[in-house]
Amino acid sequence: MRVHFGALLVRISSVALLSWLLVPVSASASAIVPFTLANTLPATDDGSSSAVPLGIDTAFGINFLGGLFTDVYVNNNGNVTFGSPLSQFTPNGLATGVGYPIIAPFFADVDTRGTGSGVVAYGTATYKGRSAFVVDWPNVGYFDAHTDKLNNFQLILIDRSDTGAGNFDIEFNYGQIQWETGDASGGHNGLGGTSAVAGYSNGLSGTLDVYYQLPGSLVNGALLDGGPDSLVGHSLHSNVSGRYDFQVRNGNVLATPEPATLALIGIGLLGLAARNRRRIR
Repeated sequence: MRVHFGALLVRISSVALLSWLLVPVSASASAIVPFTLANTLPATDDGSSSAVPLGIDTAFGINFLGGLFTDVYVNNNGNVTFGSPLSQFTPNGLATGVGYPIIAPFFADVDTRGTGSGVVAYGTATYKGRSAFVVDWPNVGYFDAHTDKLNNFQLILIDRSDTGAGNFDIEFNYGQIQWETGDASGGHNGLGGTSAVAGYSNGLSGTLDVYYQLPGSLVNGALLDGGPDSLVGHSLHSNVSGRYDFQVRNGNVLATPEPATLALIGIGLLGLAARNRRRIR
């Protein structure tokens, strides 16, 4: 996703923009929000739920990348889809489209059949005083029923109809990411092969595909704890480490600068401020 900052810098002072970029990140051990959720997927490899009511803006549904949706399919493999369940386990990138709109905090080959793996839980909840739909992947294993490494991550879809019909927020939360690949995706011991993807897509192919992937998606080792784009160690539009927030307004996800781009801008502004101080003296 490309974002042009020229107009933004005209409207926002360098001091205000710098303070936004350099918000300190919380040292909290986990960004996962605790919920009691009513539903679970049984221990499964590539299973999915039936269509589940979202409970968000019930009179209108959510407006996501050109479609209106009142229900969702929860897929074991780290994502939710609209219009149909998805059993695909190798994340060949959201850029090519999977056939259906998808929101994926961690699209990879989750397998909850192994002893010691948690199972996927989902349902409606209240979050920050608003209606929400929540999916938890709590300490889940990878194919083929491996539990020597476990991942803990979460998706929250938050009603923001107070800003307009169908508007909502997307929140990805991560507590631990130890594996990135299943055995059937070219990986070994949960590593290598075709690594996980985090992001969203309208599901279409070619030039019609509207998508975003977090930096490090499909890159071996990048999203793991301690990796260069560690999901637990970074954040987006949040001061909580491991939390990534997106606003969806009028069907479109608001422009999201990549963390690396923000860091470069912050460094540039720091340099500009230092030069200005030298001139004042």
